[in-house]
Amino acid sequence: MKVYVSADMEGITGLVDAEDVQPPGRDYERSRVMMTEDVNAAIRGAYAAGATAVLVNDAHGPMRNLLPDLLDPRARLIKGRPKPMGMIEGLSSEYDAVLCVGFHSRAGVLGVLSHSFMGHEIEDIWLDDRPTGEIGLLHAAAAAYGVPVALLTGDDTACDETKSWDPSVATVPVKFAKDRFAAQLVPVAEAREAIETATTQALANLAAASDHGLHRLTVRWQSASVALHLGAIPGVERQDDRTVTVEGEMLQLYRLFNLFLRVCTAVTSNQPYC
Repeated sequence: MKVYVSADMEGITGLVDAEDVQPPGRDYERSRVMMTEDVNAAIRGAYAAGATAVLVNDAHGPMRNLLPDLLDPRARLIKGRPKPMGMIEGLSSEYDAVLCVGFHSRAGVLGVLSHSFMGHEIEDIWLDDRPTGEIGLLHAAAAAYGVPVALLTGDDTACDETKSWDPSVATVPVKFAKDRFAAQLVPVAEAREAIETATTQALANLAAASDHGLHRLTVRWQSASVALHLGAIPGVERQDDRTVTVEGEMLQLYRLFNLFLRVCTAVTSNQPYC
């Protein structure tokens, strides 16, 4: 059994503020340890369930957050950016399950550090007219590979969002949102034990996943300039000054969306695309 782990940071045990998850925040270095240990709990659970290989993708921000010297040595790590497939770089149909560790709810939801792809001026995302964020896009892309999302950890709003997409996904709330930068925390040892146990159980009860249809992706940006530049990409249509839409197979859309993010960064920072 081959297991893939996508590791974000906002939904990690104990973290509630930008100072926790963004370098050079005053608590960022400590938070890297917290993130690595949540991932280690999932890795332990995966091997307890019979995993023969685990690949971890550092999927947060600079994608250089996990500490290789503290990561369970049985796992392999993808670190750094840019990556053509972003938060699912390295995933393929060879894997049997995806574990999402440390995820957060989408923009506009009152969850801890809620947003959709921080730093890219995204106001809203829709997949087939359904509001979505990082959780929904990853779930759909994994299904296109034929790989089920088995587990997600994060705050309670991220867990609720996941269940709305797929009730079969096991969820572990490691904190309960009080506001966007405040939460009631689950004790660290209890949260890690829950992650490990839930991972083992989820991998023993995997659901099937498949998706080979066409989808429509719509993104509303805060900047009209971003939409203007994206309109030059074949197949991308501008619905209004700030909104673009494109149709295609899910994996094509996911890769194209990661290109959108690179264009957005270049446009808003007035830097070259490459």
